[in-house]
Amino acid sequence: MQHITTLNSLSLPNSWLAIGVFDGVHRGHQHILRKLVEGAHRESLPAVVLTFHPHPLAVLRGLEHPFYLSLPDERAALLGTLGIDVVVTQPFTQALANEPGEVFLARLKRHLGFSRLWVGYDFAMGSRRDTGINQLRALQSRYHYLLEVQQAVEIEGQVISSSLIRTWLEHGDVEQADKALGRPYTLQGPVVPGDARGRTIGIPTANVAVPPERLVPQRGVYACRVVVGGKIFRGATNIGIRPTFNGARLQQTVETHLLDFEGDLYGQEVQVQFLKRLRGEQRFESVQALIAQIHQDIRLVREVVTL
Repeated sequence: MQHITTLNSLSLPNSWLAIGVFDGVHRGHQHILRKLVEGAHRESLPAVVLTFHPHPLAVLRGLEHPFYLSLPDERAALLGTLGIDVVVTQPFTQALANEPGEVFLARLKRHLGFSRLWVGYDFAMGSRRDTGINQLRALQSRYHYLLEVQQAVEIEGQVISSSLIRTWLEHGDVEQADKALGRPYTLQGPVVPGDARGRTIGIPTANVAVPPERLVPQRGVYACRVVVGGKIFRGATNIGIRPTFNGARLQQTVETHLLDFEGDLYGQEVQVQFLKRLRGEQRFESVQALIAQIHQDIRLVREVVTL
Protein backbone atom coordinates (compact mmCIF):
# COMPACT_ATOMS: atom_id res chain seq x y z
CA MET A 1 0.00 0.00 0.00
CA GLN A 2 1.30 3.44 -0.98
CA HIS A 3 0.47 6.43 1.24
CA ILE A 4 1.11 9.88 -0.19
CA THR A 5 0.14 13.43 0.75
CA THR A 6 0.18 15.15 -2.62
CA LEU A 7 -1.55 14.45 -5.91
CA ASN A 8 1.42 15.89 -7.78
CA SER A 9 3.37 12.66 -7.32
CA LEU A 10 0.68 10.57 -9.02
CA SER A 11 -0.24 10.10 -12.66
CA LEU A 12 -2.42 7.02 -13.01
CA PRO A 13 -3.94 6.13 -16.40
CA ASN A 14 -6.91 4.50 -14.71
CA SER A 15 -8.16 3.58 -11.25
CA TRP A 16 -11.21 3.11 -9.10
CA LEU A 17 -11.50 5.92 -6.57
CA ALA A 18 -13.35 6.48 -3.30
CA ILE A 19 -13.47 9.96 -1.76
CA GLY A 20 -14.28 10.69 1.87
CA VAL A 21 -12.76 11.45 5.24
CA PHE A 22 -13.09 7.81 6.39
CA ASP A 23 -12.22 8.72 9.99
CA GLY A 24 -12.06 5.49 11.95
CA VAL A 25 -12.65 3.32 8.85
CA HIS A 26 -15.86 1.97 10.42
CA ARG A 27 -18.17 -0.75 9.12
CA GLY A 28 -20.01 1.66 6.85
CA HIS A 29 -16.71 2.65 5.25
CA GLN A 30 -15.60 -0.97 5.07
CA HIS A 31 -18.74 -1.93 3.15
CA ILE A 32 -18.05 0.51 0.33
CA LEU A 33 -14.30 -0.09 0.28
CA ARG A 34 -14.54 -3.86 0.00
CA LYS A 35 -16.73 -3.41 -3.08
CA LEU A 36 -14.23 -0.91 -4.47
CA VAL A 37 -11.29 -3.27 -3.95
CA GLU A 38 -13.09 -6.29 -5.35
CA GLY A 39 -14.17 -4.47 -8.51
CA ALA A 40 -10.90 -2.66 -9.14
CA HIS A 41 -8.76 -5.75 -8.68
CA ARG A 42 -11.10 -7.79 -10.89
CA GLU A 43 -10.23 -5.33 -13.67
CA SER A 44 -6.53 -5.28 -12.67
CA LEU A 45 -6.80 -1.61 -11.65
CA PRO A 46 -5.52 0.10 -8.50
CA ALA A 47 -8.03 0.77 -5.73
CA VAL A 48 -7.45 4.34 -4.57
CA VAL A 49 -8.81 6.24 -1.56
CA LEU A 50 -8.58 9.99 -1.25
CA THR A 51 -9.08 11.22 2.28
CA PHE A 52 -8.55 14.56 4.00
CA HIS A 53 -6.55 15.92 6.93
CA PRO A 54 -7.28 18.03 8.87
CA HIS A 55 -10.91 16.99 8.99
CA PRO A 56 -12.99 19.50 6.99
CA LEU A 57 -15.05 20.26 10.11
CA ALA A 58 -11.88 21.15 12.00
CA VAL A 59 -11.08 23.76 9.35
CA LEU A 60 -14.56 25.04 8.64
CA ARG A 61 -15.77 25.17 12.26
CA GLY A 62 -12.46 25.68 14.04
CA LEU A 63 -12.74 22.50 16.13
CA GLU A 64 -9.75 22.18 18.45
CA HIS A 65 -10.74 19.59 21.08
CA PRO A 66 -9.60 15.94 20.69
CA PHE A 67 -11.69 14.74 17.80
CA TYR A 68 -10.09 12.09 15.61
CA LEU A 69 -10.87 8.38 15.64
CA SER A 70 -7.75 7.85 13.53
CA LEU A 71 -4.83 9.97 12.39
CA PRO A 72 -3.52 9.83 8.79
CA ASP A 73 -0.93 7.07 9.20
CA GLU A 74 -3.30 4.98 11.33
CA ARG A 75 -6.09 5.50 8.79
CA ALA A 76 -3.86 4.55 5.88
CA ALA A 77 -2.79 1.37 7.67
CA LEU A 78 -6.43 0.43 8.28
CA LEU A 79 -7.26 1.10 4.63
CA GLY A 80 -4.32 -1.05 3.60
CA THR A 81 -5.73 -4.01 5.52
CA LEU A 82 -8.82 -3.78 3.31
CA GLY A 83 -6.74 -4.09 0.16
CA ILE A 84 -6.53 -0.42 -0.85
CA ASP A 85 -3.49 0.10 -3.07
CA VAL A 86 -3.01 3.87 -2.85
CA VAL A 87 -4.10 6.25 -0.08
CA VAL A 88 -3.91 9.98 -0.79
CA THR A 89 -4.22 12.11 2.34
CA GLN A 90 -5.15 15.45 0.83
CA PRO A 91 -4.35 18.46 3.03
CA PHE A 92 -7.64 20.25 3.67
CA THR A 93 -7.22 24.01 3.70
CA GLN A 94 -9.51 27.01 3.54
CA ALA A 95 -8.34 27.52 -0.05
CA LEU A 96 -9.48 24.00 -0.95
CA ALA A 97 -12.77 24.58 0.87
CA ASN A 98 -13.37 27.67 -1.29
CA GLU A 99 -12.64 25.84 -4.53
CA PRO A 100 -15.60 24.74 -6.70
CA GLY A 101 -16.12 21.00 -6.50
CA GLU A 102 -15.85 20.50 -10.25
CA VAL A 103 -12.40 22.12 -10.27
CA PHE A 104 -11.20 19.63 -7.68
CA LEU A 105 -12.87 16.77 -9.56
CA ALA A 106 -11.02 17.74 -12.75
CA ARG A 107 -7.72 17.74 -10.85
CA LEU A 108 -8.46 14.28 -9.48
CA LYS A 109 -9.23 13.06 -12.99
CA ARG A 110 -5.90 14.38 -14.30
CA HIS A 111 -3.85 12.67 -11.59
CA LEU A 112 -5.86 9.51 -10.87
CA GLY A 113 -7.57 8.82 -14.20
CA PHE A 114 -10.47 7.19 -12.39
CA SER A 115 -13.17 5.38 -14.35
CA ARG A 116 -15.29 4.50 -11.32
CA LEU A 117 -16.02 6.93 -8.46
CA TRP A 118 -17.38 5.71 -5.12
CA VAL A 119 -18.93 8.05 -2.56
CA GLY A 120 -21.25 7.79 0.43
CA TYR A 121 -24.94 8.64 0.27
CA ASP A 122 -24.47 12.05 1.94
CA PHE A 123 -21.29 13.07 0.11
CA ALA A 124 -20.69 16.59 -1.15
CA MET A 125 -17.57 18.58 -1.88
CA GLY A 126 -16.54 22.02 -3.01
CA SER A 127 -17.38 25.53 -1.94
CA ARG A 128 -20.64 25.47 0.03
CA ARG A 129 -20.85 21.74 -0.84
CA ASP A 130 -21.72 22.72 -4.41
CA THR A 131 -20.93 19.29 -5.86
CA GLY A 132 -23.10 16.60 -4.34
CA ILE A 133 -24.60 13.37 -5.62
CA ASN A 134 -26.81 14.99 -8.27
CA GLN A 135 -23.96 17.10 -9.64
CA LEU A 136 -21.60 14.11 -9.69
CA ARG A 137 -24.17 12.13 -11.67
CA ALA A 138 -24.51 14.97 -14.16
CA LEU A 139 -20.72 15.19 -14.61
CA GLN A 140 -20.23 11.49 -15.43
CA SER A 141 -20.22 11.90 -19.21
CA ARG A 142 -17.98 14.99 -19.15
CA TYR A 143 -15.28 13.30 -17.07
CA HIS A 144 -15.84 9.73 -18.26
CA TYR A 145 -16.55 7.87 -15.04
CA LEU A 146 -19.33 5.82 -13.51
CA LEU A 147 -20.65 6.97 -10.14
CA GLU A 148 -21.34 4.45 -7.38
CA VAL A 149 -23.24 5.70 -4.32
CA GLN A 150 -23.08 3.63 -1.14
CA GLN A 151 -26.23 3.72 0.97
CA ALA A 152 -26.22 3.91 4.76
CA VAL A 153 -25.20 0.92 6.87
CA GLU A 154 -27.12 0.53 10.12
CA ILE A 155 -26.43 -1.07 13.48
CA GLU A 156 -29.43 -1.73 15.74
CA GLY A 157 -31.52 0.76 13.76
CA GLN A 158 -28.93 3.56 13.77
CA VAL A 159 -26.92 4.70 10.79
CA ILE A 160 -23.22 4.07 11.42
CA SER A 161 -21.23 7.28 11.24
CA SER A 162 -17.99 8.63 12.66
CA SER A 163 -19.96 11.24 14.62
CA LEU A 164 -22.13 8.55 16.24
CA ILE A 165 -19.03 6.58 17.23
CA ARG A 166 -17.55 9.73 18.75
CA THR A 167 -20.71 10.21 20.80
CA TRP A 168 -20.56 6.65 22.10
CA LEU A 169 -16.90 7.04 23.06
CA GLU A 170 -17.56 10.36 24.79
CA HIS A 171 -20.12 8.50 26.94
CA GLY A 172 -17.76 5.58 27.58
CA ASP A 173 -19.80 3.11 25.53
CA VAL A 174 -16.82 1.41 23.93
CA GLU A 175 -18.81 -1.76 23.29
CA GLN A 176 -21.20 0.02 20.91
CA ALA A 177 -18.29 1.87 19.32
CA ASP A 178 -16.46 -1.42 18.78
CA LYS A 179 -19.53 -2.95 17.08
CA ALA A 180 -19.74 -0.01 14.68
CA LEU A 181 -16.00 -0.05 13.99
CA GLY A 182 -15.89 -3.79 13.48
CA ARG A 183 -12.87 -3.94 15.81
CA PRO A 184 -11.87 -2.55 19.22
CA TYR A 185 -11.35 1.18 19.47
CA THR A 186 -7.59 1.57 19.86
CA LEU A 187 -5.28 4.24 21.21
CA GLN A 188 -1.62 3.98 20.37
CA GLY A 189 1.49 5.73 21.61
CA PRO A 190 4.81 5.38 23.41
CA VAL A 191 5.07 4.68 27.13
CA VAL A 192 6.44 7.74 28.92
CA PRO A 193 7.46 8.33 32.54
CA GLY A 194 4.68 9.25 34.95
CA ASP A 195 4.76 9.92 38.68
CA ALA A 196 5.20 6.18 39.51
CA ARG A 197 2.18 6.16 41.85
CA GLY A 198 1.13 2.75 40.60
CA ARG A 199 4.51 1.24 41.27
CA THR A 200 4.53 2.57 44.86
CA ILE A 201 1.26 0.74 45.60
CA GLY A 202 2.38 -2.46 43.90
CA ILE A 203 0.32 -2.03 40.74
CA PRO A 204 2.62 -0.52 38.08
CA THR A 205 1.04 1.18 35.10
CA ALA A 206 2.20 2.22 31.65
CA ASN A 207 1.53 5.90 30.99
CA VAL A 208 0.61 6.00 27.27
CA ALA A 209 1.34 9.26 25.43
CA VAL A 210 -1.74 9.53 23.20
CA PRO A 211 -1.58 12.12 20.40
CA PRO A 212 -3.51 15.18 21.61
CA GLU A 213 -5.81 15.18 18.57
CA ARG A 214 -7.09 11.65 19.25
CA LEU A 215 -10.47 11.21 20.90
CA VAL A 216 -10.10 9.50 24.28
CA PRO A 217 -13.08 7.66 25.78
CA GLN A 218 -14.90 9.07 28.81
CA ARG A 219 -12.98 8.99 32.08
CA GLY A 220 -13.16 5.70 33.92
CA VAL A 221 -11.65 2.22 34.10
CA TYR A 222 -11.74 -0.11 31.10
CA ALA A 223 -11.00 -3.73 30.34
CA CYS A 224 -8.56 -3.79 27.44
CA ARG A 225 -6.21 -5.82 25.34
CA VAL A 226 -2.75 -4.32 25.15
CA VAL A 227 -0.37 -5.08 22.30
CA VAL A 228 3.33 -4.50 22.92
CA GLY A 229 6.28 -5.96 21.07
CA GLY A 230 3.99 -8.24 19.07
CA LYS A 231 2.57 -9.82 22.25
CA ILE A 232 -0.94 -9.41 23.65
CA PHE A 233 -1.75 -8.86 27.33
CA ARG A 234 -4.86 -8.19 29.35
CA GLY A 235 -4.97 -4.66 30.68
CA ALA A 236 -6.88 -2.55 33.19
CA THR A 237 -6.81 1.00 31.81
CA ASN A 238 -7.60 4.12 33.78
CA ILE A 239 -8.49 7.35 31.98
CA GLY A 240 -8.63 10.38 34.25
CA ILE A 241 -6.85 12.73 36.62
CA ARG A 242 -6.45 10.34 39.62
CA PRO A 243 -8.66 12.21 42.11
CA THR A 244 -7.69 9.99 45.06
CA PHE A 245 -4.28 11.63 45.01
CA ASN A 246 -5.79 15.09 45.59
CA GLY A 247 -6.17 15.73 41.89
CA ALA A 248 -2.43 16.32 41.83
CA ARG A 249 -2.31 15.52 38.14
CA LEU A 250 -4.77 17.88 36.49
CA GLN A 251 -3.90 16.71 33.01
CA GLN A 252 -5.84 13.65 31.89
CA THR A 253 -3.77 10.51 31.43
CA VAL A 254 -4.25 7.07 29.90
CA GLU A 255 -2.58 4.54 32.22
CA THR A 256 -2.67 0.79 31.75
CA HIS A 257 -1.76 -1.99 34.14
CA LEU A 258 -0.68 -5.00 32.08
CA LEU A 259 -1.65 -8.27 33.72
CA ASP A 260 1.04 -10.97 33.92
CA PHE A 261 3.70 -8.69 32.46
CA GLU A 262 7.23 -8.24 33.71
CA GLY A 263 9.73 -5.84 32.23
CA ASP A 264 10.39 -2.22 31.34
CA LEU A 265 7.96 -0.57 28.93
CA TYR A 266 9.43 2.93 28.82
CA GLY A 267 9.84 4.14 25.25
CA GLN A 268 8.00 1.18 23.75
CA GLU A 269 5.00 1.69 21.47
CA VAL A 270 1.81 0.10 22.79
CA GLN A 271 -1.71 -0.32 21.46
CA VAL A 272 -4.57 -0.18 23.95
CA GLN A 273 -7.72 -1.85 22.63
CA PHE A 274 -10.85 -0.87 24.59
CA LEU A 275 -13.34 -3.68 25.17
CA LYS A 276 -15.59 -2.75 28.12
CA ARG A 277 -16.05 0.09 30.58
CA LEU A 278 -15.91 -1.31 34.12
CA ARG A 279 -16.71 1.81 36.13
CA GLY A 280 -16.47 5.57 36.19
CA GLU A 281 -13.65 7.57 37.68
CA GLN A 282 -14.05 8.02 41.41
CA ARG A 283 -12.25 9.38 44.45
CA PHE A 284 -11.53 6.93 47.27
CA GLU A 285 -11.28 7.84 50.94
CA SER A 286 -7.96 6.04 51.31
CA VAL A 287 -5.20 4.53 49.23
CA GLN A 288 -6.10 1.15 50.74
CA ALA A 289 -9.66 1.46 49.40
CA LEU A 290 -8.27 2.35 45.99
CA ILE A 291 -5.96 -0.68 46.01
CA ALA A 292 -8.85 -2.99 46.93
CA GLN A 293 -10.94 -1.59 44.05
CA ILE A 294 -8.08 -1.95 41.57
CA HIS A 295 -7.71 -5.61 42.50
CA GLN A 296 -11.43 -6.03 41.91
CA ASP A 297 -11.01 -4.32 38.52
CA ILE A 298 -8.20 -6.73 37.66
CA ARG A 299 -10.39 -9.71 38.52
CA LEU A 300 -13.07 -8.36 36.18
CA VAL A 301 -10.52 -7.86 33.41
CA ARG A 302 -9.55 -11.52 33.67
CA GLU A 303 -13.22 -12.45 33.25
CA VAL A 304 -13.93 -10.06 30.39
CA VAL A 305 -10.81 -10.18 28.23
CA THR A 306 -9.92 -13.24 26.19
CA LEU A 307 -6.53 -13.59 24.48
